[in-house]
Amino acid sequence: MLHRLEEFLNHYFDQDDLISKGLPLVQDIADHLHVSQKYLSTLLKVLTGQSTQQHTHNKLIEKAKEKLSTTNLSVSEIAYALGFEHSQSFSKLFKSKTDLSTLAFRQSFN
Repeated sequence: MLHRLEEFLNHYFDQDDLISKGLPLVQDIADHLHVSQKYLSTLLKVLTGQSTQQHTHNKLIEKAKEKLSTTNLSVSEIAYALGFEHSQSFSKLFKSKTDLSTLAFRQSFN
């Protein structure tokens, strides 16, 4: 189940039209995995100690780190590519998950 979740999130965040889709909902993930939301949430909590939303945010941050460290895209362009309408929301989430601003993270690679 964890492997299938990772595959789904990888595929989801590799798509080009995230701005129209936004972040995947727990229901979307559960539907894709053919389980109920409650079952998925309970299973993830037991196996990893994290909620479905935490897994989604972790994958999002992983993709953001990849783009910040390997591209010259602006923070706004990265935020937009990852499905955020406003770069401030993206930057706030990034900082809350990493304790670094997007610019500080990027500068650590230069």
